Amino acid sequence: MKNILITGGSGLIGQALTETLEAKGYTVAWLSRTPEKQSQKSFAWDIKNQSLDTKSLEWADAIIHLAGAGVAEKRWTPSRKKLILESRTQSSKLLFDQVRLLENKPHTFISASGANYYGLDNGEEWLNEKSSMGDDFLSMVVDKWEKSIFQFESLGIRTVALRTGVVLSKNGGALAQMLQPPVAAPLGSGDQYMSWIHLQDLVQMYIYALEATNITGSYNAVAPQPVTNRELTKKAAAAKGKPFINIPVPGFLLNFALGEMAGMILGGNKISPDKIISGGYQFRYATIEHALNDLFKN
Repeated sequence: MKNILITGGSGLIGQALTETLEAKGYTVAWLSRTPEKQSQKSFAWDIKNQSLDTKSLEWADAIIHLAGAGVAEKRWTPSRKKLILESRTQSSKLLFDQVRLLENKPHTFISASGANYYGLDNGEEWLNEKSSMGDDFLSMVVDKWEKSIFQFESLGIRTVALRTGVVLSKNGGALAQMLQPPVAAPLGSGDQYMSWIHLQDLVQMYIYALEATNITGSYNAVAPQPVTNRELTKKAAAAKGKPFINIPVPGFLLNFALGEMAGMILGGNKISPDKIISGGYQFRYATIEHALNDLFKN
């Protein structure tokens, strides 16, 4: 199992995962709309037109599926919500429709998924993979997304979905946005929980899911110790050497600025990774202090 095909390879997670896989001796290729522009070995695909270079699938021993429009990049207009959903379900459909035609199929399919599955805010309740899904837009997206992912099991392919929380990286994502203003401050009440994961733990979890054949189904990709928005903001500001004021940005301002998307920030969940830990995964960054010290050590 040496040839790994990645969708969404040019993103934050995809680039870090590609680098780590290659350092371990894997050969990595991406599916890309513009393969000629990529420095990484790439094959062409077009989700909108449901077409791809089938040589990519014949080449691949395993597929890691990260493609999907960013949920926090733009305001949720009806067209944006449609793109958020279909960039996930239609990309999975394209892969499934082509893989099922192969005589020799990839033996493993690992996909991104969302910790948003559980809803916007469950307060102090600990959530695991058996907890109920929420009733909001993102919960619906994750549910349909995972249904499209687990079609691959019908082809005899080991299938894994990683329900990813807030990814911490100094190169982008939520942490960079939180620390962008001149002064860091909590958002909303500040008491909402954020189930987070260090980027390198997420990368290593994908590799663990790739290599550990006992791993199958949905897993929460979050660190063992969620923190409140206030705690994360305060500790991240301290780690970066940035001023922090304990005066929250009011929820009504976020609702005005972001619309429906604000619910993703104003709510939060305490999500447990016990299932992946029981499956044998060991976290490198289990506490927020350890994670932030690593991210800002330079």
